[in-house]
Amino acid sequence: MNDGYDAGYGDGGPYELVGYDEYGRPVYRQAADQQTQAQQYDPYGQQGQQGQHQGQQQGYGYDPYATGGHQQPAYDPYGNGGGYGYDAYPQQQPAPDPYGQGTHGDGTGQQPRVTEQTAYIPEQPAPAPERTAHIPRQAGPADEGYDGDDGTDGAGSAPEYRTEQFAFVEEPDGDSEDVIDWLKFTENRTERREEARRRARSRIVALTVVLALLVAGGVGYLWYAGKLPGVSGSDADTGTTTAAGAQKRDVLVVHLHDTENGGTSTALLVDNATTKQGTTVLLPNSLALTAEDGTTTTLAKSVEDDGSEGTRTALDTVLGTDIEGTWRLDTPFLLTLVDLVGNIEVDTDTDVPDPDAKKKGEAPLVRKGKGQTLSGKMAVAYATHRGPGEDQNAQLERFGQVLHGVLRKMTSEPDAATVTVQTLGQIIEPPLTDADLGAFLAGLSDLAKGGDHRTTLLPVEGDGTLTAEASDGVVKDVLGGTAKSPDRDAAVTVSVRNATGDGDDTEKARVVLLNGGFTFLEGGTAGSAEAASEVVYADPAEKENATEVAKTLGLPADAVTKGEISGNARVAVVLGQDYDPGS
Repeated sequence: MNDGYDAGYGDGGPYELVGYDEYGRPVYRQAADQQTQAQQYDPYGQQGQQGQHQGQQQGYGYDPYATGGHQQPAYDPYGNGGGYGYDAYPQQQPAPDPYGQGTHGDGTGQQPRVTEQTAYIPEQPAPAPERTAHIPRQAGPADEGYDGDDGTDGAGSAPEYRTEQFAFVEEPDGDSEDVIDWLKFTENRTERREEARRRARSRIVALTVVLALLVAGGVGYLWYAGKLPGVSGSDADTGTTTAAGAQKRDVLVVHLHDTENGGTSTALLVDNATTKQGTTVLLPNSLALTAEDGTTTTLAKSVEDDGSEGTRTALDTVLGTDIEGTWRLDTPFLLTLVDLVGNIEVDTDTDVPDPDAKKKGEAPLVRKGKGQTLSGKMAVAYATHRGPGEDQNAQLERFGQVLHGVLRKMTSEPDAATVTVQTLGQIIEPPLTDADLGAFLAGLSDLAKGGDHRTTLLPVEGDGTLTAEASDGVVKDVLGGTAKSPDRDAAVTVSVRNATGDGDDTEKARVVLLNGGFTFLEGGTAGSAEAASEVVYADPAEKENATEVAKTLGLPADAVTKGEISGNARVAVVLGQDYDPGS
């Protein structure tokens, strides 16, 4: 190829490589020492036939604009042309004459001086420069049709250049800036991944700790609330167990003092936060308690003699509860409370006469019926009413009805309930405060409005001790306590049989005996009235106790006699018409 090049273009040496065009093809120019042998050409073809004929004889130049004669074809770099010269830019640039023998068409013989001539010689190998450009392979359809023989794709068009036509140099030794940047990027990315892993591990540890605390707290709450499976108590529906004693309760005792007729009525207000249930437990006055001096007494006598503090302690001992405070509610304060809440509705069970009526036969203050609206005065009259021959428990249950009506009308907002309590103007006994009582009543009010409040009577035996029903039902389930009545053997057991003809005398005698420290037993009612009362003992050792019983009931000393006694009583009493309950 170099030989052909020299033969076609003279012996001046090869062209000089000056660069590459936009398609990656090499571009050459004639060396400086060859520029003195300027190529001759006739750009305009003005010599006519002479210049044309002479150019044909030489065979190396041509007139691109000649109109006559035979025109030489342009140089084909791939060997398809007949001559050595070619027109790289048709009709724009005349072909060079490398030997300078062409004669100008104008006959002057003057050759234009060409200072620089470029040509595309793709097949001419050139000395490898010190640095070459990296030319990526141009993939395309032209590569598929390239036959490698004539330099075309068979359709007459030149194909894209192949990668094997160009020289590629290896990367220089040592890390380039790109490699260094890549290493830094890789290192930074690795560090970020490690940091992300550390943060993930920290989050997992923190989450594990939080979950462990939540589980521990939940188990602790279930254990405290008695809802943890395996704890004592039962639930028939779910099969789970709940310990009644482990439930959270707030308990207050309220004493209603009848300032007009005398006497007291007592109830326990219970708010069970675990079961969301409110309860009013009515306590009969005959409930046997242990007094501060260790003797047996009754609830009514304890309220009168030992006051609120002593009675609360005695109730805690008998019922196994933890009463948090005492609310003394005198009848004038009850009247004001009902008026403050805006009257109450009660299903009354009897007519109640007006205590201020001037004559009998006037209309009752409270009428029997469903949903009766009671004002403060009516509520007090109904809560303290005890009809002829009625048991004290009947009056106690009416008091419970009034309490339930008050709770239903009370505000459920603690601050507003506190204002209501303060408006009463009563003195709250420590440790209970106005705010405590207001918040407590507001909570019970919310339960009562939602239907989660009930009233129950504590069952008590005739001698004032708790029945088995009271121990297993109210005391254990409602109060969460354990019944512990005073020992019957610690007091003298007295059996009372009523022969006065007045059924109320039995209850009156029972209260008097219980308040005197005796254990009362119901002996029934005689079929006919008897004029004189009797106090009988069977064991001579009980004579002194029998004498004390007669004195307590207000009977004469000669009523005490020795005789037969049935049952477990140590002293038997028959009340005659000479018995005066007021004595």
